[in-house]
Amino acid sequence: MIVLVINTGSSSIKYRLYRMPDHTPAAAGVVERIGESQSRLTHQSNGDKQQISVRAEDHDKAMELILQTLMQTGKGLIDDISEIAAVGHRVVHGAEEFTGSVVIDEKVTASLQRYADLAPLHNPPNLIGIRAARRYLPAAVQVACFDTAFHTTIPPVAYIYPLPYEIYEKYRVRRYGFHGTSHRYVARRAAQIMNKHKYALNAITCHLGNGCSITAVKQGRSVDTSMGFTPLEGLVMGTRSGDFDPAILFYLADKGHDIASLNAMCNKQSGLIGISGISNDMRNLTDLARQGDPRANLAVDIFAYRVKKYIGAYTAVLDTVDALVFTGGIGENAVDVRTRICTGLTQVGIRLDDDKNRRTVAAEGIISADSSPVKVFVIPTDEEAAIARDTYELASGRQNQ
Repeated sequence: MIVLVINTGSSSIKYRLYRMPDHTPAAAGVVERIGESQSRLTHQSNGDKQQISVRAEDHDKAMELILQTLMQTGKGLIDDISEIAAVGHRVVHGAEEFTGSVVIDEKVTASLQRYADLAPLHNPPNLIGIRAARRYLPAAVQVACFDTAFHTTIPPVAYIYPLPYEIYEKYRVRRYGFHGTSHRYVARRAAQIMNKHKYALNAITCHLGNGCSITAVKQGRSVDTSMGFTPLEGLVMGTRSGDFDPAILFYLADKGHDIASLNAMCNKQSGLIGISGISNDMRNLTDLARQGDPRANLAVDIFAYRVKKYIGAYTAVLDTVDALVFTGGIGENAVDVRTRICTGLTQVGIRLDDDKNRRTVAAEGIISADSSPVKVFVIPTDEEAAIARDTYELASGRQNQ
């Protein structure tokens, strides 16, 4: 079965073509700058990469360009778009309704429209991508895979905020969590490596990139996660603040800051860029920290300290921890950051092997010492592969989350 996975943003569509069930990625690419005077299509297949200027005035046109590219003569991908049997869509927010991936019908699209205010920057573009794919591929099974779905197993004790309960009842303000597809993928992979059943694993999974979240996985299910009602809560991130005293916002509002400026401050001007004043890129900051830049070093230290605090908290939540997993751009590549996070965690059973840690960059591997009770892994995430698997199983009439 040929499965197309797409991730639609406000001005882009990322795509990957899979041959299932062996999860072989046949092609990948992105159309960027949709709606601008000059758009760009980047396509990779058969070891070749091409980048061309295109005209994509809207997402419909971008989808048409993607399908035309996949049918290019001599590429050996597909001869006709009818060969695409299923399309998997990354959808950010499924609220409380969607506990797993689902086949898209009119009821599903109506629900996604209803939840648009929960993810105003993501769900509306996701819906646009779904509608475009359904127009061009009407015979294909369309599947929605939700970033929030893995976290719907979190119990009320972890998802209810200590606000008046009516706020939850009226507005459904609660912890939803994000990056769920990534956390599920690396937790399942860690279970495979350890020869455990996926529902027998207790793990702490750390998705560390420009956006960061950490999840407590108990018997294979998410029971707590650092992101909350929005992706702003939790860890220090590239430009997002993570946790801080909400009264600071009231204080700044009294000083004349309006809601828009406070929103921009928390989401775009805080985190690593806010602390360092230099960069939101961990690679730049660790280089500068090694050169003695004090604010770069402070930013990296605060980042690692916050992750370490959450690991300690989630160790208490889980009681027994089998594995700690690092993934995402920082988690997979930043050796020094992993060292800073894990240093001082020996009392909770985490001991790194410095040599293994140093050698494991952008690759899967175990970086804990042989004597470490908790196994520490680096596992590159592959959300597209997870979406392709769910899509294939649903299109085949099977479902195995």
